[in-house]
Amino acid sequence: MRGSILFRGEEIANMPSHLILQKGFVQVPEGRQLFREMSVYENLELGAFSKQARAAMKENLKQVYEWFPRLEERKNQLAGTLSGGEQQMLAISRAYMSMPKMLLFDEPSLGLAPNIVDQIMEVAKLLVKQGVTVVLIEQDVRKALKVSDRGYVLENGTIRLSGLASELLGNEEVKKAYLGF
Repeated sequence: MRGSILFRGEEIANMPSHLILQKGFVQVPEGRQLFREMSVYENLELGAFSKQARAAMKENLKQVYEWFPRLEERKNQLAGTLSGGEQQMLAISRAYMSMPKMLLFDEPSLGLAPNIVDQIMEVAKLLVKQGVTVVLIEQDVRKALKVSDRGYVLENGTIRLSGLASELLGNEEVKKAYLGF
């Protein structure tokens, strides 16, 4: 395969991941990838690795605890002992602690209760209001399009459809193939 990935006008396709992260492109991976033997607080602290993020850690931690009060309640608990929903909250929060400019959510709703999914989607919208670009890779097309400005429907690695999220929600092909209408 050939191609390029530009982030803020700079080619990042072959750049080491730690440099991509320093530029503000952060991923919340499918499967969460937490440090299971570390506490909630220690995982959050690791997210604030840069000098700038360290300086804003107290403020960002306050924001995270406002979005997900459960994390504050469990700040001393080992990450590996959290429920799946709490782990996803922690993974998103750890990414936020790095002060991202772009945040890639990879299947954030996978295996979670509907109320937790709604909470996570709401946080995605709040991130956008703060000026963070959010890229949401999600199998639940309806939920994804309801919180998105634009949508891209991929099929076998190829963009099949794209457009405003509201247009895609009303698209007959999308309704039939992906929304079950």
